[in-house]
Amino acid sequence: MINDIAKILIDEETLKSRVKELGKQLSRDYKDKELLMIGVLKGSVVFISDLMRAVDCFARIDFMAVSSYGSGTQTSGAVKILKDISIPLENYDVLLVEDILDSGLTLEYLRRVLTLRHPRDIKIAALLDKPERRKADIRPDYLGFTIPDEFVVGYGLDYDEKYRNLPFVGVLKPELYK
Repeated sequence: MINDIAKILIDEETLKSRVKELGKQLSRDYKDKELLMIGVLKGSVVFISDLMRAVDCFARIDFMAVSSYGSGTQTSGAVKILKDISIPLENYDVLLVEDILDSGLTLEYLRRVLTLRHPRDIKIAALLDKPERRKADIRPDYLGFTIPDEFVVGYGLDYDEKYRNLPFVGVLKPELYK
């Protein structure tokens, strides 16, 4: 697996440190609120797991699974909900937790759908942001790292369901996906 990585973009220690910082910020911001963290499967699993342990306030979690990529590297633009949340959103301050904010189409769609369910508030936490690829007018409220427009894997991010278990974020060698 490691031989498929062109370079390590964000190492394990840097990830841990930034997630702890985000946890402290969320703990302050959601201290007296009803926080519901919604992880966008599958990519957010590692990030939301570490993030929820870094938060020092009451927080519930739920998950949604959506599809917009299939097995390719480019978004199709059409978002399909494969698994919905099970918790009603009224009276909750929702934090959508995503591995990467790329085109923004998925998060824009999810925010629109979840707003119709009347939460108190919806904010977005993204581990990674690729602003160069943005097609929707959306930005994270909580951000781990801004990265260049390179194809990254690890720390939950995959290529064709592989590489999620790498403890860092690395750039995949282009010859493996082109």
